[in-house]
Amino acid sequence: MTRKTALYLTLSAAAIAVLAFAWPTDFITARASDPAVEIDDNDIGGVVTGPNGPEAGVWVIAETNDLATKFVKIVVTDDQGRYVLPDLPEAEYSIWVRGYGLVDSPKTRARPGRILNLRAVPAPNPRAAAEYYPAGYWFSLMRVPAESEFPGTGPEGNGISPNIRSQAQWLQVLKSGTCLACHQLGNKATRELPPGLGNFSSSVEAWERRLQSGQAGGIMTGGLNQLGRKRALEMFADWTDRIAAGEVPPAPPRPQGIERNVVITMWDWADPKAYLHDLVSTDRRNPTVNANGPLYGALEASADYLPVLDPKNHTASRVPLTLRDPNTPLAAPARVMAPSPYWGDEPIWHSRANVHNPMFDHKGRVWITAAVRPPDNPDFCKAGSDHPSARLFPLNRSSRHLAVYDPKTKKLTHIATCFSTHHLMFAEDENHTLWTSGGGPVVGWLNTKLFDETGDEVRAQGWTALIMDTNGNGRRDEYVEPNEPVDPTKDKRFAGGFYAVAPAPDGSVWGTVLGFPGAVVRLDPGPNPPATALVEVYEPPLSGDLKAAVQGFSPRGGDVDRNGVYWTALASGHLASFDRRKCRGPLNGPTATGQHCPEGWTFYPEPLPQMQNVNTPGSAEGSYYTWVDQFNTLGLGENIPINTGNLSEGLLVLKDGKWIVLRVPYPLGFYTKWLDGRIDDPNAGWKGRGLWATVSTRAPFHMEGGKGTTSKVLHFQLRPDPLAK
Repeated sequence: MTRKTALYLTLSAAAIAVLAFAWPTDFITARASDPAVEIDDNDIGGVVTGPNGPEAGVWVIAETNDLATKFVKIVVTDDQGRYVLPDLPEAEYSIWVRGYGLVDSPKTRARPGRILNLRAVPAPNPRAAAEYYPAGYWFSLMRVPAESEFPGTGPEGNGISPNIRSQAQWLQVLKSGTCLACHQLGNKATRELPPGLGNFSSSVEAWERRLQSGQAGGIMTGGLNQLGRKRALEMFADWTDRIAAGEVPPAPPRPQGIERNVVITMWDWADPKAYLHDLVSTDRRNPTVNANGPLYGALEASADYLPVLDPKNHTASRVPLTLRDPNTPLAAPARVMAPSPYWGDEPIWHSRANVHNPMFDHKGRVWITAAVRPPDNPDFCKAGSDHPSARLFPLNRSSRHLAVYDPKTKKLTHIATCFSTHHLMFAEDENHTLWTSGGGPVVGWLNTKLFDETGDEVRAQGWTALIMDTNGNGRRDEYVEPNEPVDPTKDKRFAGGFYAVAPAPDGSVWGTVLGFPGAVVRLDPGPNPPATALVEVYEPPLSGDLKAAVQGFSPRGGDVDRNGVYWTALASGHLASFDRRKCRGPLNGPTATGQHCPEGWTFYPEPLPQMQNVNTPGSAEGSYYTWVDQFNTLGLGENIPINTGNLSEGLLVLKDGKWIVLRVPYPLGFYTKWLDGRIDDPNAGWKGRGLWATVSTRAPFHMEGGKGTTSKVLHFQLRPDPLAK
């Protein structure tokens, strides 16, 4: 049954005036037309109005605890303030309005099948309005050391580490090498100093103590030393002091155009002491695998189970993880460095499996990168072995390996690899080769077809060193080591290691190399990868290279599209594409030094303000990963690159060179490290497809709600219009 309600609005021109603190006029749109809202029995719809009429581009949020796990649905109002919350499970919901220029409206209780008009509440002042801004807007207030302060002169000089040679390198460490690689900066929990830290004579002292908190205290203080302890503490203290004194960032725009068509559905999973890294919903190569099925997550160093969400039945469960060797070490320190304002002296992370990344295969099994034994490798990995890969490049240790879980049999199988693993992705080949990153000087793989046929993990695995064709003869020859000079008769081993990994349709395998300026690498396996694989290395153009129109630096996570173009998130606050088809010079040989194809790069600044004191292109954003929607799972077309938008608190979709921001307004603090796209029903229109992501911050207690907040699973779908049911 369908209900239709017509609501008539008549407003004078004066009533459309902007609020006193100068919100752009396109934030509020009023029309004296017939804004009918149609709903079904499982929808809630209505009109949101404020003192000046209908509120366009604000969020309506519905939340319930009546189901087996907490459930939230979020939509955006259209240009007449109308909204429809579609397909709500039967339950009682708390419903409220959130938007830029507003404070949260009072929550109203309602059940599906009802027209519910809502009243928006204007923010009384800019500070109250800014409490709802994404973390990146607050982070942009941070005053980075000026370019003139570099290179660093050490603790007795300007307080910047002598290893930091430029402002860009400082930003790389801050945004990709330390803080932002684990959690946000700029959310309320980080832009303010928590009272639970104690009393200090200065904010510098408070920050120094803060960065010792919890099991990550050693990592955080190590990051501080990478930057230069003295100058970094001064920067953080100045930032929080200015915010405490009343400074606010610029206002973000409200959702516009396609951004208003998004429907976000959200479920709780895992537990408040655990943190997620990734999730998986389907086979990357065929996004119809596991249609409507459960999703699986990876808890990294925090806990030894796979969280599972069944979105059809709104239930969360767990798959316990086991180890081949119980002596596998803990992934996180067993003790806290100093008490946490949230958890005190309690160590909350206790994983040994340290699962980092999950991936579905064509059979509906979940493959994971996981530690299954202690790091010392067995003899078949080492020098003297007759294993084809070990003969060419022996390996003595590996900290994380592989495992596969079969949901049909409920069986977990361990696979001890000689190479370490981090990310993993399947190739489109007859062997269903599983390529991995994280191997340091090598890239490793598993022939899953052979493993399924034989169960022989030794024969099924292989790895290769990263060898550049420096002599340019088109084949792999003897090579010199990375620290040795180029020999024109030989090849050269590349010292970098894969962080991201992405097999391409043409059989090549792409990856990123962290650091400054970082690089993207294309690996051609050849007919016998341990002996024939060759790599091409492409660095972002360095400053001063006039052949590059825009400068960006330091790739992190990346993905390849169906055309062989590689897309990657940069610490400079860009999405970058690299298209080797544009290269004008040789791709290999003695002149292929990494800086040999600036014309292959294109940079797209992410949609956040730039940080203070930074005058180069880019933004305050530093997305963790780029994922390419190869098969139109979102509905915007094929080969659409999407950044994780870790400080934007939403997915950043690049369509035809322009950004579409799919922002998550509740709870504040959305931060993901990966996403996945699945087609549940190719004939069901927008309802049959969508993107999946999880909250991946190591500090879910930093999110809105504080201690006790758990990670979420989010489903992003795009309707044809904001009222589609």
